[in-house]
This record gives sequence, structure tokens and C-alpha cells, in this order.
Amino acid sequence: MISDDDIIEHPIGPELDLHTFRPNEIGSLIPEYLHECRQRGIFRVRIIHGKGTGTLRTSVHAILTKLPEVQQVIYPADDASGSWGATWVILHR
Repeated sequence: MISDDDIIEHPIGPELDLHTFRPNEIGSLIPEYLHECRQRGIFRVRIIHGKGTGTLRTSVHAILTKLPEVQQVIYPADDASGSWGATWVILHR
């Protein structure tokens, strides 16, 4: 049973760093996070999945392709630092 002590609030903003989450959490985390972003008028989100072996990136991209609110996935992220370890997600308005 989950208590209020077990719930950790994650701030909603234009960046989601997955380093603090377990791989089995991202299946529900990403859709919920993107839903909240759209509710708050955030339509461009950078998801940081890290470089590593690419397993987490592959899982993130698989989830994103199934979400109807996702308009576009841009990988690697187009910024100078950490671009291979992050993906931009553009959401439908």
C-alpha cells in the first residue's frame, strides 16, 4: 500500500531528468509528466535519459511513439551539451 510518505513530488518544468528514476517507473512517469506539462502550457520538453548503452533511450522513444499527444521527437537534442543523452519532445497544443 502506498502512503503519502511514499509519494515524491517532482517539479513540472520543461526538463525531465530520468537519472533519479528506476527503469520500471518510466512507463507511467513519462505519460503522466507530459500530460501535466500540457496542462501547464509546456509544449517543448527535454527528456534526459543519458548516453549509456542506449537501453533507456530506446525505452523512452518506444513510449513516446505510442503517445498521441507527442507531435515530434527530436534526437539527439539539438543543443551543444549533452545532446546524445537527451531527446526533445514537442507536444500537440
